[in-house]
Amino acid sequence: MDVVCVARLGGPFASVITGNLVQLGRGIGTLDGRLAAGATVAVGGYAVGVAAGNIAYGSKGSGWRPRTSLVAAAELALLACVAAGWLAAGGQPDRGVTLLLLALAAAAMGVQGVLTINSGVRGASTTYLTGTLTSIVRILTSTPHHFAELAGGGSRLAALLCGALFGALLLKGAPLWAPVLPVVLVAVVVAITATSTR
Repeated sequence: MDVVCVARLGGPFASVITGNLVQLGRGIGTLDGRLAAGATVAVGGYAVGVAAGNIAYGSKGSGWRPRTSLVAAAELALLACVAAGWLAAGGQPDRGVTLLLLALAAAAMGVQGVLTINSGVRGASTTYLTGTLTSIVRILTSTPHHFAELAGGGSRLAALLCGALFGALLLKGAPLWAPVLPVVLVAVVVAITATSTR
């Protein structure tokens, strides 16, 4: 989703708030209202997604619970709206639609962050992978024989890279269908969580 947002929805990320805050500062400092507005929408959309996902989970701690499939379905609905809006605009949304799609994409990524945190997987993250890379390098340089500790973080970094690669290839080869990739991936998650007992 980030590839689509950065490349075609004005430059802000759907999920990288650090980058969006840098873009917001840049937009304000250079009097670039479009950039500032896009970054603001992305940060706000992400925050709304986190809040909604967290409220949906409730306050009883983390873990893979029956609510997970419902929260994942909410993320899927947001991503489907992004894909539908993108398709309706022929892959070239105007400024107003761009901001709406960016807000929906960022909200979906906020929900995804809550899903990941509540998954119960230690150290899991889908949106703040700078810390994941930092942890991997720290382990490699301090306790290099603990390769098992690297598997989770390494696989998340590889998955992010693969997702970005496939997204970029879709934007290049079939730009109209690029936002459909996250919809399909989250639909698989929804199906798995709906049928899983844990």
